[in-house]
Amino acid sequence: MGAQGRANPVRLGIIGCGKIGTVHAHAAAASDQIELVAVADVQRELAEKTAAVHTVETIYSDGADLLADARVEAVVLALPACFRIELGMQALHAGKHLLTEKPVARNADEVRRLMSVRGNRVVACCSSRFQFLESARLASDWIGQGKLGALRLIRCRAIVPARSAPETLPPAWRLSRELNGGGILVNWGCYDLDYLLGITGWRLRPQTVLAQSWRIPSAFAKTVAPESDAETHITGLIRCADGIALTYERGEYTAAQAEASWEVIGEAGSLRLWMTPAQGKKILYFEGNSEKGTIPQILWEGNEDYNEVNRAILDDFAVAIRTGRSPKTTLERSLLVQQITDALYRSAQTAQAVEIVECASFEQRRV
Repeated sequence: MGAQGRANPVRLGIIGCGKIGTVHAHAAAASDQIELVAVADVQRELAEKTAAVHTVETIYSDGADLLADARVEAVVLALPACFRIELGMQALHAGKHLLTEKPVARNADEVRRLMSVRGNRVVACCSSRFQFLESARLASDWIGQGKLGALRLIRCRAIVPARSAPETLPPAWRLSRELNGGGILVNWGCYDLDYLLGITGWRLRPQTVLAQSWRIPSAFAKTVAPESDAETHITGLIRCADGIALTYERGEYTAAQAEASWEVIGEAGSLRLWMTPAQGKKILYFEGNSEKGTIPQILWEGNEDYNEVNRAILDDFAVAIRTGRSPKTTLERSLLVQQITDALYRSAQTAQAVEIVECASFEQRRV
């Protein structure tokens, strides 16, 4: 429908026109809440290509120049994590609303820096992607209605086996502690944690973390950039208040069978979920029955795609700007995700249990 469908679309700029930046540009073009007015990338040819596809007249080679553009009222940061905080700080100081790709930061202190200068601007985080799916909304409602009883265990196990060596290696930042803040945990763990915390109502209070991580197996070392120094496989136990535990495992480049499951288990029932969009996707509900035992059933079945979630992130951001309500994942909620992430890394590095002393208050919201 495009920006012409609304009288007052949010005038958006995108910094970073690589793979995920082009995803945002396509989503903006499909949204009636957004008008894409400027793009920027240090590789100008990428910005020019994106601008040509979506008829954007203003192109910058420097993100700071885009932030100085008075027409731009909101900005998407779609570039590696090591560049996001300083640009995010500049954006907020310039009075721009901010949608930041994941991971929002490399550690909790960087999230707090953004919080300290946010003021009345909307800041939204893309780790919320999969919460916008119909299946996630249904699961959240089901859990919120108490259908599972008191929660006991929240679980994620997502394993991707190693594949043959690619013709082109992945970008170096993807497995760089300095550039990205970590490896598979920050690349996908922020999604997993945001999703599981979100569908359980952001009520979990993590207290203690015990974790182990591993770098890429030597047999597969040639499938990633030579300077890669971050983990490709991590597992952890997160003990929460009220007798709830969260078990987590993510792996890629593994010599293991593929698996992808997300579960919420209560004393009266459980849900087995698939987080990412898929065709023929199902939510399985296992009901505890005093006479018949555990009864399995299909709670929901349908088709979902990535275009849906990518557009929903921008629409949610735009509506939050125009109405003053909070976006799906705020900086407070991102801080909680980052605190768990930091604790998983610290525990894996020290081989000790780590306490999360200052658990983020996810009830705080922008007013």
